[in-house]
Amino acid sequence: MIGKRKKILFLCTGNSCRSQMAEGWARHLHGERIDVWSAGIEVHGLNPMAVRVMQEAGVDISKHWSKHVDELAGQDFDLVITVCGHADENCPLFPGTTKVIHHGFDDPPQLAKDASSEEAKLACYRRVCLEIRDFIKNLDQLC
Repeated sequence: MIGKRKKILFLCTGNSCRSQMAEGWARHLHGERIDVWSAGIEVHGLNPMAVRVMQEAGVDISKHWSKHVDELAGQDFDLVITVCGHADENCPLFPGTTKVIHHGFDDPPQLAKDASSEEAKLACYRRVCLEIRDFIKNLDQLC
């Protein structure tokens, strides 16, 4: 490893689903090159369906917990990525040279709210999980 490891934060509304998936994928795909966190502008608790679809994909986020962005105060990030519109619109200011970008993903619980079966609900989560994975695969290009 040459140079300083980049510090990246994924930020969403409740740190329950999308940002947790992004943190999990980033650790899985780039953990040897970056330090990664996730947080929310609120705390909603870890979404069990997000845990389930990530586990199906081979990434264990079951030990993650929902964090408020204030819990990470004092941490200097190189990059903050908002993964939902609400977090983008309400993103706190970060000191120094932190780069903040937005890359929104659909909200799996919202997509699944009218699903007729457990499998249909899981399909919504799986789709977003794979979209996040594909975005995270190219994370090096953002750093």
